[in-house]
Amino acid sequence: MGYAVETASKNGFSGMIRMVVGFDATGRVLNVNVLEQNETPGLGTKMADEGNPLFASFEGRNPGEMKLAVKKDGGDVDALTAATISSRAYVDAMARAYAAYKQIAEGVAPAASDTASGATATGGDAEAAADSAANAELKAQLKAELLSEIRAELSSEVKTAVSKEADKPSRLTVGGYGEAVMTRNFFSDNYLRYISPDKYKNDKSHGRFDLPHVVIYLGYDFGRGWSMGTEIEFEHGGTESAFETEFEEGGEYESEIERGGEVALEQFWLQKSFSPAFNLRLGHMIVPVGGTNQHHMPTEFFGVYRPEGENTILPCTWHETGISLWGRAGDWRYEVMFLPGLDSDRFGDNGWVSGGAGSPYEFKIANAYAGAFRIDNYSVPGLRLSLSGYAGNSFSNTLSANRTGADRYKDVKGTVMIGAFDFLYDAHNWIVRGNFDYGHLTNSDKISQFNRDMPNASPSPKQYVGSDAIATGVEAGYDIFSQIRKLKERGHRFYVFGRYEFYDSMFDTAKSVIRQDWCGRQRVAVGFNYYPIKNIVIKAEYGIGLLRSYDYTDSATGETRTGRFNNEPSLSLGIAYSGFFRR
Repeated sequence: MGYAVETASKNGFSGMIRMVVGFDATGRVLNVNVLEQNETPGLGTKMADEGNPLFASFEGRNPGEMKLAVKKDGGDVDALTAATISSRAYVDAMARAYAAYKQIAEGVAPAASDTASGATATGGDAEAAADSAANAELKAQLKAELLSEIRAELSSEVKTAVSKEADKPSRLTVGGYGEAVMTRNFFSDNYLRYISPDKYKNDKSHGRFDLPHVVIYLGYDFGRGWSMGTEIEFEHGGTESAFETEFEEGGEYESEIERGGEVALEQFWLQKSFSPAFNLRLGHMIVPVGGTNQHHMPTEFFGVYRPEGENTILPCTWHETGISLWGRAGDWRYEVMFLPGLDSDRFGDNGWVSGGAGSPYEFKIANAYAGAFRIDNYSVPGLRLSLSGYAGNSFSNTLSANRTGADRYKDVKGTVMIGAFDFLYDAHNWIVRGNFDYGHLTNSDKISQFNRDMPNASPSPKQYVGSDAIATGVEAGYDIFSQIRKLKERGHRFYVFGRYEFYDSMFDTAKSVIRQDWCGRQRVAVGFNYYPIKNIVIKAEYGIGLLRSYDYTDSATGETRTGRFNNEPSLSLGIAYSGFFRR
């Protein structure tokens, strides 16, 4: 005699999981067939593979003699790698199947329905046809009890059909992220340190406390595929106005107003979802170019601060008002975006085009348009490979009156082209991330001259701009707590990491543009990330910026000599959180 029990759990990473479990007469598991699941490709989807660790833990065993939990939670079940939530849902469904089996095997006729799990069981014993009237009554009572359970435990998707509106979960999503850091810089902070390196190489260290980013996220699901998302950011612990010193302006203090407001509205969009593969988003959103823009929360990089290279040459976090089309199908995710072009007025030497995003005005100038795209692939378990890019003109996106009708600028477009590759590997207790970004700006010589001629009151930094910029980096970290059983079971993680970067915002320049050699550097960093719980990380990092040598003319002899910019070591500590919560 045997039993086949159909069961389900609503607790999968992406919703409902349904499967059929075969038991023998003694309650041992014979087989499992996964009927429905929408888990992450290459991770949770492995629950349907033959011989997967979940099924192997149950095969030939009686669940009543097991501790029904994954080993991470103190149980007897081997979880899928990097798919703990999916594994817990599988175990939950198995527990429901075993409960239904026991109720049936203890006297209820085969074909009883486990409505709490959406399951039915059938027996191969012909004696079932001779059940007594008492058993039939017990069967009816059992079905009534199990029917009551379904109303409390099925997913919100199924509840829509059988429950009242008041039983639905909240449509409001609240979350965000934030960072608090302390840094000690063991190099000069004098504004002339790149003009006269030898003079400032023995300067004292200086320290800083900072709140780089504190973000509040609010989202709402209106229903019928319509949703909304917002992000409000408080940058550096206050309003988006600051004083800084500019060495191009003789070290004078300069008031800087960023993005025209006291706080930054990083995102505000409305979205219509037609299917997982086709979603239309309109409003203010992240431009998906580069690894850091797409994955910028503090739990998505090891350093105390965001990766320095991408954060220098690209707007970061880059957010613009536009139209986006995105979706996911199988192992592929895509996104294309139409948006206004960057503003070349605010391009510069050290930041390349990063200052050209957003607007210092109460609106975004859109005389020129641009396009961006991103493609992600998840075919290999634990690995994401991503390609992204951007193209658009920039020279006409200005309020500068003297640009109109100036013959020498009439053919200048200032086309910005950016190509980027990034990846993530997260498996076997390793996390490895990397990026390569390359950008080209046409007419950089004309833009440099135009910006340097702008009045002091303009929003332009009035600097030379490189024609090409580059940023590349890789970081790798290993969770040493994965080898300490008690800490691993408690969910603690401790990554020891190293990072290498090379970037240069003036990687190439036009002939008439003065190259600033200090804009190119390597950076090496080591440190750790400790996660006491999933959403909180404590970070420590020692890094050093390795600057290059440069040639100069000795004023006394007239000879060409070689000097070197001072390296820039620093020690940073930080704590951060990141979480998106739905009741």
